[in-house]
Amino acid sequence: MAVSMIPVQVPEPLYRRLERTAKLTRRTVDEVLASTIAVALPSMSDLPETLATELTGMIWLNDEALRAAAQPTFTFDQQERLSELNNREDQKPLSESEQAERDALLAEYQRSVLRRAQALAVLAQRGFQVPDYTDLPHVA
Repeated sequence: MAVSMIPVQVPEPLYRRLERTAKLTRRTVDEVLASTIAVALPSMSDLPETLATELTGMIWLNDEALRAAAQPTFTFDQQERLSELNNREDQKPLSESEQAERDALLAEYQRSVLRRAQALAVLAQRGFQVPDYTDLPHVA
């Protein structure tokens, strides 16, 4: 893998934190900084570009916007319909339009989960206590 070198100005207190972390983890400051950037800007090449951009951009949202993004966006009605289509498929093959509807609902569900997970991850990085999985708000 090719490596690019760039000069970066880092405030002294932050640099001391980088040094402390490097010492504790027995890594170089360069390695700590590179891995921190990788976490902040994860590769999302397997996602649609608009979703990858949205998820990556969440790091710049304020705390209130992140808390809002951590709320479910997949509605109860959507959940009910997806469940209905999944159950119907167990009995007989879905029509082409039903399969397309099911695929669209499943994609929306996955987007909702990814948005919520990314928002909670950024909040956790900022030092906020995030709820346990069982305490997360959900559609029910």
